Amino acid sequence: MSLPHAILTALLERPSSGLELTRRFDRSIGYFWSATHQQIYRELGRLEEAGYIRALAPEQPVRGRRKEYEVLEAGREELTGWVAGREDPKPVRDPLLLRMRAAAVVGTDGLPVELRRHLALHERQLAEYRDIEARDFSPQEPERGTERRPEQRLREPRAGEPSEADRLRHLVLRAGIDLERMWVDWLTEALRESDTAPAGPDAA
Repeated sequence: MSLPHAILTALLERPSSGLELTRRFDRSIGYFWSATHQQIYRELGRLEEAGYIRALAPEQPVRGRRKEYEVLEAGREELTGWVAGREDPKPVRDPLLLRMRAAAVVGTDGLPVELRRHLALHERQLAEYRDIEARDFSPQEPERGTERRPEQRLREPRAGEPSEADRLRHLVLRAGIDLERMWVDWLTEALRESDTAPAGPDAA
C-alpha cells in the first residue's frame, strides 16, 4: 500500500504531471521506494478515481499538454492517517546473504567476484548519496554570537536554518548513507573472510 502514499507525498511537495512524477521518482523517492513508470501511471488513475487527487485545469488549453495532478483534502487525510499508523519491519530477504550461507557448505569458489561487484555498486551509491547531501544539505555556520539553544531551534527556523521538512528529508538521506556504509563495511569484511575460506567443497 506504500506506492500510493509515495505518490501522494510527491504531489503534496509539488503538483506534477505523470511524466514529471516518474522523473522525480527516478531522482529522489525511487532511491528507497522504486516503481516503474507503468505502475506510477496506473496508480495515478486509481488515486483520481478514489477522490484523493485531481487533474489541474490548464490556464490555457494546449493540445498535447500533459495533465498535472494535485492532492485533494481526502488525499492529505489518507496520507496523514498512514503516517500515524503502525507497520512492522519487513524481514530481510537478500539473495547475497543466502549465497554466503550456501558458501559455508559448498565453498566460496566464484563468490569473491560477485562480492567485489556488489562492493563497487554500494560504493558508487554511497558516493552519489554523499554528493546529494553536500549539494542539498550543506550546513551553514551561524554568525558568531547568534547560536541558538536546542529548544529555540524547534520553533520556526530563521533565515539560513533548515526547515522541519528539510530536516526530515535529510534524515531519510542519512538512512540511505548509513545503509550503504554498512554494506561497504560488511562486504569488505566478507571479502577478507572469503579469501581465507576454502574455494570448494573438496579444498583442504
